[in-house]
Amino acid sequence: MRAVRSTASTMEPGSVENLSIVYQSRDFLVVNKHWDVRIDSKLWRETLTLQKQLRHRFPELADPDTYYGFRFCHQLDFSTSGALCVALNKAAAGSAYRCFKERRVTKAYLALVRGYIQESRMTISYAIGRNSTEGRTHTMCIEGTQGCENPKPSLTELVVLEHGLYAGDPVSKVLLQPLTGRTHQLRVHCSALSHPIVGDLTYGQASGREDQPFRMMLHALYLRIPTEAECVEACTPDPFVPTLDACWSPHTLVQPLDQLVQVLRAAHDPKPTEGGPGPCSPSMCLPGPGRPPPPPASPTETEAQRASCLQWLSEWTLELDN
Repeated sequence: MRAVRSTASTMEPGSVENLSIVYQSRDFLVVNKHWDVRIDSKLWRETLTLQKQLRHRFPELADPDTYYGFRFCHQLDFSTSGALCVALNKAAAGSAYRCFKERRVTKAYLALVRGYIQESRMTISYAIGRNSTEGRTHTMCIEGTQGCENPKPSLTELVVLEHGLYAGDPVSKVLLQPLTGRTHQLRVHCSALSHPIVGDLTYGQASGREDQPFRMMLHALYLRIPTEAECVEACTPDPFVPTLDACWSPHTLVQPLDQLVQVLRAAHDPKPTEGGPGPCSPSMCLPGPGRPPPPPASPTETEAQRASCLQWLSEWTLELDN
């Protein structure tokens, strides 16, 4: 297994050729997904997807037993860039799935958000549900919002890295760690704080302001999946630096990113027991006041959740090899 240096520029438009690989082994790939690229699609008009990039780069690794040819271990939104794990066989997909199910996966994201966040770190705990409001049914919302259905507990750790200006407007660069896995969780939580992610057309500021940035400024920086056979670990390059985007001009350093990445790398992986505490987050591990309490234990798995899990296994892993 080996880490692979990323070479594709974050400012280049997505193409079939510029797929960036940051980790590769016999069983797994971790790609640095481009912004505004779908993972897969059954629509003929989708000319570029991650699945097509993988088929172009690794035609010998495509599995004819799957619809898309590759088993994606988790999801990233169309607009989000960064680390995405791909399992290269049924057994590997099953082992990765178990890590997600047992809450043993560590993920951390970078974002540029509107305004200056005054607290250096915080836990965001708004429950998130689906929006039933007409015209917004494709979106999520926080509990208490009109039309919010079936809100579920949601936790995100936030650490402020820098303050600066983006195209002349005040913004904060933050590290986000989701301790639960709700749809659009990071985007909804940042918007609920009145600090929406720059370039987020769905949850961002109104009046067309978010049309100006060339992308949504959310990036999956770090990923660790401690399977039984190997620990899949990858850290992608930071795309939110002035040398890559001249619109971003940081002026105040709050917390060095390198230090937080070191904490993530050094954290012990949780034992494989369902319902236990999730991975260690930067704000819990780093010294200093104001540490948030640990996340509550997961509730007992419902029959509906179990059925969904079994469907996932059936689709992606079929029968695990003995």
